[in-house]
Amino acid sequence: MKKIILCLLSIITLNLHGQNTKKEVLLVGTFHFGNPGLDVAQVNTFDVMTPKSQKELENINNKIKQYNPDKIFVEWEYTRQPELDSIYNAFLRNDYLGFMKKKYPSRKSPEADELYQLALKAAKKCNHKRVYGIDYRDSSFPYDSMMTMIDKANQVSLRKAIEADIKNYEKTENIDRAKLSLTELLVKGNETEVRRLDLGTYISMFNQAGVKDNFVGAYLVSEWYKRNLYMYALLQKITESKDKKVVVLLGGSHIAMFKEFIELDSNFKAVELKEILK
Repeated sequence: MKKIILCLLSIITLNLHGQNTKKEVLLVGTFHFGNPGLDVAQVNTFDVMTPKSQKELENINNKIKQYNPDKIFVEWEYTRQPELDSIYNAFLRNDYLGFMKKKYPSRKSPEADELYQLALKAAKKCNHKRVYGIDYRDSSFPYDSMMTMIDKANQVSLRKAIEADIKNYEKTENIDRAKLSLTELLVKGNETEVRRLDLGTYISMFNQAGVKDNFVGAYLVSEWYKRNLYMYALLQKITESKDKKVVVLLGGSHIAMFKEFIELDSNFKAVELKEILK
């Protein structure tokens, strides 16, 4: 009887352990390699096409291959998944540049962006059939309206704080891009303190913008959260029960949000880029 009870307890323990096993999410936050200049802060372009950077990218992609993810998610609109499929298929048949020039003639240097240099190359090394787009764009980011309302509310110190924060970021980023390697830039961009400062700007500055009965600042912050929550929902929905590991390759600010969500999600656990580069 005692043996039977011990056997049952072992089975229950194993079942509970299986139920509590979390899926790993490798978080890879990047700056935009092609630097389209669409962000509020303007920084210098980092050349990822140099032999040194290309060697580093090859190493990172090999490390992702060794990590052996089941899926790779990227910052591409989920509603345009068929386009992403066509791009990846062109890449697999060694016709990426030809396809991109024909399909997107106005897009400059498509070989210099993170989609090509990291996501597509890593996916090919992993023998994946598809790269998954999870970006959500049906949201707004009324930065100009927020700054206008700050002026109307006479929030002089807040405007100065926001402008100083942006200038400090631009200065620090440009110094780093001049002296650090690509790998060092990516590792630093995924540090906890960098993410905290990034997200902190939304709460400590943007959220309070406007007069008492105007919430343009809080609206901007809520729209930013909305976009990232929807993107995270796509990660949750597309990740299948059989998947054990996935890679999420997004802009650093998105990854900062994803890290916060994962800490509250009982189904996932975060793995940092620096962990697989050791």
